[in-house]
Amino acid sequence: MTFEGLYATYRAIFDISVLPVAERYFIYLSPLGAAIFLGIAFWEIWIRYVRLSFFLSLKYTLLELRLPRDTFKSPLAMETVLTAIHNTADGTAYGRVWTGEVRPWYSLEIVSVEGQVKFYIWTEDRRKNNLKSALYSQYPGIEVREAEDYSRDVQWDPKLWKMWASEFQFTQKENANAYPIKTYVDYGLDKDPKEEFKIDPLVHMLEWLGSLRPNEQAWFQFVCRAHIKEQKKPGHLLKKTDTWKDEANKVINEIMLRDPKTKSTVQEKTKDPFAVLNFPRLTKGEQDIISAIERKLQKLPFDVVVRGLYVAQRSVFDTPFGIGGVISSMKQYNSEHLNGFRPGGSTTMPGAFDYPWQDYKNTRRNYRSKRVLMAYRRRSAFYPPYKAKSMVLNTEELATIFHLPGAVAGTPTLERIPSKRGEAPVNLPT
Repeated sequence: MTFEGLYATYRAIFDISVLPVAERYFIYLSPLGAAIFLGIAFWEIWIRYVRLSFFLSLKYTLLELRLPRDTFKSPLAMETVLTAIHNTADGTAYGRVWTGEVRPWYSLEIVSVEGQVKFYIWTEDRRKNNLKSALYSQYPGIEVREAEDYSRDVQWDPKLWKMWASEFQFTQKENANAYPIKTYVDYGLDKDPKEEFKIDPLVHMLEWLGSLRPNEQAWFQFVCRAHIKEQKKPGHLLKKTDTWKDEANKVINEIMLRDPKTKSTVQEKTKDPFAVLNFPRLTKGEQDIISAIERKLQKLPFDVVVRGLYVAQRSVFDTPFGIGGVISSMKQYNSEHLNGFRPGGSTTMPGAFDYPWQDYKNTRRNYRSKRVLMAYRRRSAFYPPYKAKSMVLNTEELATIFHLPGAVAGTPTLERIPSKRGEAPVNLPT
């Protein structure tokens, strides 16, 4: 059959079919389909663009906290401050989509530059007055002043500097956000004992930071924002659920129904849903776990990214002292049967590339070090380009790892205000 015959047969078939109608519908609807496709494809690009514009429109400030010589407040004071800045407002739907509004976040920082230990809080400039008010209300003798960003003093040069950094993760692998770390309540600081009887887990970190030598620096960042319901609730299109609360309730239910000997649930062992009625009492350890989880559920949660960094000039970089010091400083909050911190995330560990052919001339390690330094400098953790895996810590846990220590911290390089400042009496003659 010739080409003309094939074409005639084709026209005869499709002239009597519904294909022309389908073709017309396809042509008519193609602009709408293209719009939907392009909308899905460029939605993420648009959101990143408006958020970047929003971030650039704001001013930021770094506040240095100068401690008074006599501080007798327990970490509960810092917990009250954290409660005051727990802000879940992220703007209207219009603001989130069109202007890029997001929840405010803060960076709580403990820093040592050549042994000089200082406390900082990074925040938006428009929120600094509220933060100052919260700090002054709990620490009347504190001095809060704006400071230059210490992180900008380190200009990355792999020939001069060497770095190790890590974003810490929970030690628990399953249902990690449900288990709390060892908090100041577990150390007995909630009872506010006398200074000579206090055991503050922060002191170990401060002593190590104070022992750094010239050309060595160590930074700890606790980037936090208020936690909100972000996960879709199963079976619902609009409702959301707190995944970490679901995990906590799941762990509690599993412990309540677990056989102490076999570690299996009563229903799994007996296949009897009513076997729990004859279940033996919980052990003391299981009661403590449930009590700790329930205490975590009762307080306001934060999304937190914990970072630790040790940077020094190549001539003085000390791997056991520096890397071991960062890791051990965070181990004070670890509990064998609950939770704790371990190095994880984007690590610039020397052993990250074990063989020369994995990283030719340290190209990948230098790139990673520079990227980590930029993430620290921008305090970026929840949004691109430096989005990290966050953990859920409540106000009690966050106040444990960042609070103003009392006189129990005798680190000589921890700068304190020599005397309290007081205002003049209101009844002075004019």
